[in-house]
Order: sequence, then C-alpha cells, then structure tokens
Amino acid sequence: MGNLTERIVVDPHICHGQPCIKNTRIMVYLVLELLETGMTPERIIQEYYPQLTKQDVEACLHYAASLIRNTEYIPFETARQ
Repeated sequence: MGNLTERIVVDPHICHGQPCIKNTRIMVYLVLELLETGMTPERIIQEYYPQLTKQDVEACLHYAASLIRNTEYIPFETARQ
C-alpha cells in the first residue's frame, strides 16, 4: 500500500497551503466531503477525480485521522469557564 503520509503535501504555494494529494491540486477536504456524502472511493475516482487511486483516497482519511489523533482538545464546558 505504501506510505500514505507521503501522498499528502502541504505547500504554501499550492492551494494556499491547503493539504492536497501529491502532484495534484485536489485538496484533501474535497475528497473527505465526497466520502461524507456516502460515496465510495471507486465512485469518487470514476466520477470526479480519475487521476486519483484508491490509496490516494485512503491517504485523505489517514491524514484527517492523524490530525485528530495528534491534537489536544479542551471540552467546551472547560473553555467557557
């Protein structure tokens, strides 16, 4: 499957620094939004981004999960006090 983290790049000169799939200008959040609607990776590739692979779509999910996993959160109740 390869290293999924190598498929996502963040470059301030590409798409205003939004995370993108390497060698494209397809932003990670666009793929995540399509997945959110219930689309399968295969359908996303077929109907929207034929230049992507299933591993690229999986890399978007992996990237989002790693952001959540590596972030410290403060509960809203604590933040308001």
